[in-house]
This record gives sequence, structure tokens and C-alpha cells, in this order.
Amino acid sequence: MAEGFHGMRGRRIEDEKAKTLPQKIKYTAIRLFYILSLLWGASKVMMIGLVLISVIEGVLPLLNAYISSQIINELVTLFGTKDWAAMRPIIILLLLQVVYLIFSRVTSRIKGTLTSLSGEQVSSFILVRISKKTKEVDLSNFDLPSFYEKLENASREASTRPVMILTSTLSLFSNLVSTISFIILLGSISPFIPLAVFLLALPSAIINFKYRKVTFEYIRSHSKERRKMTYFTSTLTDKDRAKEIKLLHLTDTFVKRYLDIFAEYYKGRRRIFIREDVLHILVYVISTLCNGVFFLFIAYKVCFDGVKVGDYTLYAGALNSILSGIATMVTNSSSIYEGTLFIDNMIDYMNVKPAIVPLVSPPLLPAHKPHTIEFCDVSFAYPGSDRAVIKHVNLKLSAGKSYILVGLNGAGKTTLIKLMTRLYDPTEGRILLDGEDIRNYDVDALYEMFGIVFQDFSKFAVSAKENITFGDIRRPYEEERLRYAAKQSCADEFLDRLPNGIETPLMRFFEDNAVDLSIGQWQKMSIARAFYKEAECLILDEPTASLDPMAEAEIFRQFDELHRSKTTVFVSHRLSSATTVDQIIVMQRGEVIEQGSHKELMERKGTYYNLFTLQAEKYLENS
Repeated sequence: MAEGFHGMRGRRIEDEKAKTLPQKIKYTAIRLFYILSLLWGASKVMMIGLVLISVIEGVLPLLNAYISSQIINELVTLFGTKDWAAMRPIIILLLLQVVYLIFSRVTSRIKGTLTSLSGEQVSSFILVRISKKTKEVDLSNFDLPSFYEKLENASREASTRPVMILTSTLSLFSNLVSTISFIILLGSISPFIPLAVFLLALPSAIINFKYRKVTFEYIRSHSKERRKMTYFTSTLTDKDRAKEIKLLHLTDTFVKRYLDIFAEYYKGRRRIFIREDVLHILVYVISTLCNGVFFLFIAYKVCFDGVKVGDYTLYAGALNSILSGIATMVTNSSSIYEGTLFIDNMIDYMNVKPAIVPLVSPPLLPAHKPHTIEFCDVSFAYPGSDRAVIKHVNLKLSAGKSYILVGLNGAGKTTLIKLMTRLYDPTEGRILLDGEDIRNYDVDALYEMFGIVFQDFSKFAVSAKENITFGDIRRPYEEERLRYAAKQSCADEFLDRLPNGIETPLMRFFEDNAVDLSIGQWQKMSIARAFYKEAECLILDEPTASLDPMAEAEIFRQFDELHRSKTTVFVSHRLSSATTVDQIIVMQRGEVIEQGSHKELMERKGTYYNLFTLQAEKYLENS
């Protein structure tokens, strides 16, 4: 249900400021219905329970007012008498009031519990939806500050805003039932008073709605500042950066930058609050003076028009209830309106559409093994940038061969791998997999065929076993396969020494018995992940950058045996490993400038020769 409104909302969210008032009301209702459909999806039973309790709470105040007025009328009638038998109606009314009080307390308690529990469910439901969305969001989005703004806004609002809207909506509904009941009651002595009260409430409602919109626009337009504040505070508490922050004495610098940004942000928020409060106070003074006249009118009815004394409490209570009910409904309505504006943040994020999708239906599935990959005049610039990092690359990686990409930092090696695995699409040109455009293949099946170790490999705060088996999460766990992967990556050397072996939790975030590995050990874990997955094509981006030469030589020997039946691509700055591969591809400023075997390129005495010779000389100098 929510999905349908999600799509409809996505088509209609544009040009919000240009809409007329009826259109704004219409689309606010659409947003609200979208939110309520999310809440319904999170917990149907609790939603039904909350609605029923809200109806009951709306009727209970009228019942209480009636019982109280009748008690006073009976007391006035019996005043001065000593007839205990005549006390029977009062005793019955008092018993009804006791029952009302018990029922009211129980209802309020149940509502509070249901609201808290539904809040937990709703927050979890929406956060899971936001998290799952990352599965279909293209990697290119993470290069755009505008996407981070959507993500930050969505994540910030997800855990609180829908629950706030739910609470305000239920309170609005409950107050509406109660207020209508009291309006009908008060209308029996003067239809003018409820109408006048409603008109007096309009200025307050207008101010509320206006300043909810102002607040929303201010917060949205200052998203960058809020993200900066979050960045500085999270940086200071980040475990991996704590060493450098302390040694470089950066704490005071980052705290000052946070406070400078906060001061400007807070100044604007304070200005909005003060202006709104001044207007509200002015309206409140005027409306209170008018309400005093209405109370005087009810007192006149008691003194000169035959209305009972107890009925004064009934009608005066009705007027008070109408006043507080309308005030509460105005506040709830403006909160709902504000919430529906903020929920656009989540909808904006959920509306991000993937571009990395198959171009044909049904999509192709990779079939040939081993695979051939070909770049045909490929150029690429990262989103939001005009600078090409890959320039007119023509390159063919033949099936079952091994290749190494070499070049200085910034040459485009890692970017070429991202294009090869279709994490990005080329800006120009085509990439062919087994002769077919890579964009025609099923994306999940395409990712499944690659075993990848990136230079910025991930470290997960889970057990050592899971850190390896995450390499192929869809594969049923095989201990023999895990042991094989650990041995091939040389990770078995330290895994066996861990306190609980492969079950030992890694990274000291959650468990007291967790172990922090060295960067070299973590790199071996990432390589084990690649070995655990029986991938058809291996891609290894600086797989041994943090390893000592002996460990590097052993791992490359293992890879040399493994890649004989696979297409394998290495990226490495250590050119000693280049001597064992079939082809060396030399890149410079996004272009392929040399290609050939180690022997061929050494004989050519070009860029590769110079790089290899320079490294060899340094090794000899240090030996």
C-alpha cells in the first residue's frame, strides 16, 4: 500500500511553493496518508487499538462533565437536608465517577503502552526500509553531496518523525470527537459561542502553520551546516581516528569549528522562535479577553435565565474543553503539517532510482567460463565532475588470462575496476562481457561472478568466521571451504591463535572479548573472503599493500595456482608481482600507455621499465 503512495508522491512533490492553498491541503493529505500507510504496514493491530482508544478518550470528557454537573445539581437540591435516603442518587453518581476515573486511567495507560510499542515498531520498520534502499541505490550516488543530504535527512527523521505524526494524528482525532461533543452541548444555550471560539482560534492556527513551514525551510536550507556539525562531533568520537586526533591536538580545533557553525545555525532558529512567540502571545491576550465575556454570558444564564448551578459547571467546562480542544487541534494540525513536510526528506531518498539496471528484458545471465572483458573507447568522469578520469581506453582481457594494472596514484586503475564490475557505467563507450554489452546482464548475477578485494577493504565488527564467509553470503556455510580460504590467504597463522578461534568477535565495539587485528591481518581476512567465494573472475586491488614481502610472495603464489582457470586482474604498486602474470597494463592519467608481458615491456624500455628499475634499485639499496 505504501509503495503505491510512494510512487504517486514522487510524481507530485515538485514545485511545492507554486501550489495554491487547496493544492497544498490536498498534497499534505496525500503525505499524511502515505505516512499512515507506513504505520499501518508496521503494525496493523496496534493501529486499530490506538484508533479505538482515541475514540473512547474523545467521549470520556463529556461523560465526566455530565456526571460532575449532575452531582452539583443534586447537592444544591439536598443542601440543608439530613435525609440519608435522598443521598442515593448522589452515591450512584459518585460510583459512576469512580468507574469513570478507573476506566480513564486504564485507557490512558494502555494508550501510552501501545504508543510506545508502536513507536518502536514504526521506527524499526522505516529504518529497515531506508537501509534496504541502499541495496538498489547506485554507487555513483555516494559521490554526490546532494545524495548525502537526502540520506542524512531521511535517517534523522525516520526514527522520530513518523511516531510524532502518529501521536499528533491520534490526539487530533481524540480532541475532534471531544470538541464536537462539547460544541453540540454548548450550542444548546448559544450557537454563537462555539462559532466565535472557532473564529478566535483561526489567527493562532495561521501563525502555527506559517511558522511550521518557515522552520521546515530553514532546517532544509541549512542541511549542509547540520551535516558539518555531525561530521565534527562524530570525527572526535571515531575509534579509528582517535590516535591522530589526540596526537595532532585536533580536539579543540574541531570543537571550535562545531561551535562556530552551531552559533550561526542557532541564531537563525532563535529568531524564528521569538517572532512566532510574540505573535502567539498577542493573539492569546486578545482571545482570552473575549473568552472572559463568554464565561460572563454563562453566569448570566444561571442568575437570570433559570440555568441550574450545576449546569454552569457543565457549560463552563464545555467552553473550557472547546477552547483547549481547538488549541490542541491547532497544535496537532501544525505538527502534522510540519511532519508531512519533513517526511518529504525520507520520500526524496526513497524516490532515488537506480541507473545501474539491465537495458534488456529479460536480462542476460553470464554463461561463458572463463570470461572475456573488453573496453571499447571507454571514458568516464565521476558524477558532478567534468574531469575525465578514464580517457578513451581500448583494452581486451582474454578468458583465463591474468593481468596486472600498474601506474602512479591517480592513474585510474581502481576506477577501471569499478567500471569493469559495473559499479559505474562509462560516460562514453561500451564494456563488453563475452561479446555482449555489460549493461544487458542481470546486475546481481554480474556481481556474483566477481571475487573482489578492494584496497579500502571493509572490516566488520562480527566474528572472524563471518568476516570470511561474508565473501559469499548466499553460500551455505562450509567449514572446509573457510579453512581453505584462511590457509590460502595466510590468515590461518593468526586465526588459530585467537581466544575463541574463528568464533572470536573482531573489533572492540560490542564485546569485551573482541580482538583488534593489525592492518596486515585485516588485509589477509579480506583476501580470505575472495578465496572463500568461488568467483569466476578475480579482481584484486592492492591486495597485499599492508603485507610484508614474504606474506606477499606466498599469497601471489596461491593466486597464481587459483587463477589458472579464471580471468584475473591485479592492481599493485609492487612490480615484483608483475613478473608472474600474462599481461601488464600500464596506466597514466586515465589512459593505457603500455601493454605486454614483463619481458616485452622491459625490452621496450618505456614507463614500465623505468618504474620497475626504480623499485628494484630501492630494494637493492635497502638490502
